[in-house]
Parts: sequence; structure tokens; C-alpha cells
Amino acid sequence: MIENNKYDVIIIGGSYSGLSAAMSLGRSLRKVLVIDSGLPCNRQTPHSHNFITHDGEKPAVISAKAKTQVDFYDTVKFYKGLAIRAIKTQFGFEIETQSGKIFTSKKILFATGVKDLLSQIPGFAECWGISVLHCPYCHGYEVKREKTAIVANGDMGFEFSKMISNWTKDLRLITNGKSTLTIEQTQILKNHKVEIIEDEIESLEHQNGNVQQIIFKNQTKTTVKAIYFKAPFEQHCLLPESLGCELTEIGLLKVDAFQKTTIPGIFASGDCHIQARSVALAVSSGSFAGAMINKEIIDEEFV
Repeated sequence: MIENNKYDVIIIGGSYSGLSAAMSLGRSLRKVLVIDSGLPCNRQTPHSHNFITHDGEKPAVISAKAKTQVDFYDTVKFYKGLAIRAIKTQFGFEIETQSGKIFTSKKILFATGVKDLLSQIPGFAECWGISVLHCPYCHGYEVKREKTAIVANGDMGFEFSKMISNWTKDLRLITNGKSTLTIEQTQILKNHKVEIIEDEIESLEHQNGNVQQIIFKNQTKTTVKAIYFKAPFEQHCLLPESLGCELTEIGLLKVDAFQKTTIPGIFASGDCHIQARSVALAVSSGSFAGAMINKEIIDEEFV
């Protein structure tokens, strides 16, 4: 239940990082509101891995348990909805939701993640997070030594091939058009028996998101168990930019060593500022951000 609309901290984004920050702040006796629209980026992923005590658990189960634990702290409140406007005020910040609710706070934490811009190849979106994978540390063990493809080109394709070869030697690099690998890169991959396929992809044949074959435009096919792909992305929430927060060259929110963005009073945690995306890293950065926000409020009170 939300008693009034004034808070020490508003956290926008209530997934792993936002909940972790909320717990840190709740345990610091801060009055916190978590605003979340309920669309985590890994909602299609069947299992989360490489997060100690939760390895192999369903992502929604982890977040549900986390929310129950955070709800124990009576200074933390939740609002289900979408934040659509944010302004700087004399006393802090004002956030408006899609339903017209307005909340104010001294500080804001954006834990809003990023939006993956998926390929329009038929079958690709349906397989994303299930058998089309972004991270071998999150999912590589489950497809170890299986017939695997990487969809990439140039330097990215070369480096990604090197990495994935740690989990499987049955590997092919699909450049989806003319290869932009250097002669040296091509030779190194061939020496390591990485097949290079320059054919363009027509579609992915799959069963309930589990890829079976890659169909090429020339009507050839290749059978694979998994595909790795580094999807381009954009910020899931545009409010930080509307407030003047700077982005890095690759489109992540720029923060300092204390999780502070370039705008005073605004912090960021989780995937919206971390290039290496995982549940464990999101939780870690959220916990740290909560502590740093609390410290900043304490420092401002002792003047």
C-alpha cells in the first residue's frame, strides 16, 4: 500500500538490480518506491544460470522470491506501472506514471535495463534466450560440446568464435553475407577448425524456441543445437536521457565508481550501464548502488 507520494528514493525498474537496491535501501531505513512495468528482458529465458544459490532456477521464480523478501521492509513500497515523465525540481525529482500518478523523491535510481534489437529473421525472436543465446557464461554449459553456430562478422565474429570454442569445438561462424574477417583472422579460425559460412540466413527452423536448423537463402541448411548472437540494444527507458544523463559510446548509461550518472542525484544499476549482462552482476550493482545512495543522503544531512 502506498501511503503518500514523497520518498527518499524512487527506483525505476523492479527486476533483479532494482530489487537488490531496494533491499539495501530498506535495510538503511530509507523510504523507497519501486516502479516497475513487469517486462524484464529475460522473460522468455527458461532458466537462469551462474548465480550462486539460484543456478538453474526460472528467472521469474528468482524475482518473485526477491520481491517477497524486499516487501518485508516496511519502508519499501511497490507501484506497478510505467514511468513516462521525469523532471528535476528544487527539492529533488518528480516522476509521472502512465496512469497519471505523480511521485517525488530526493534521489532516483534507474535499474531499467536495455531493449535488445533482435534480427527480423523469421524464428529468431522466438528462439531468443532459449536457443539463440547472448552469453556463454549464462548458457554455455547447457550446450557444451554441441553443434553450435555464431552469427556475427568481422572482429566480433572472430573474438566470439575464440570465446565459444572453449565450450564446443563443433563450431561454425555464419557471417550472414560476405565475410569481413581479415585474412589472418580467417586463417586462424580455419586452423582451429571453425567453419566459416558466408551464406545469408533465410529463417530458423525450431520447436518451441529450440532451434533445429538454419535455413539459408540458397536453400541449403545446417543443423545446430544453439546459436550465439550479440544483439544490438537501446536503453529500455528514455527518461535518463530526458533528464540529461550521458550515455557511453556503446549506448549504456555513463556512471562513476559510485554508480552516479552525470546528473547529480541520479544513479544507475544493472544492465542499463553494465556491458556484461547477468543476473549476478545486476544484483551486485543494485546492492552497491543502494548503499551509495544511502551514503549520499547521509553526507548531505551532515552539512
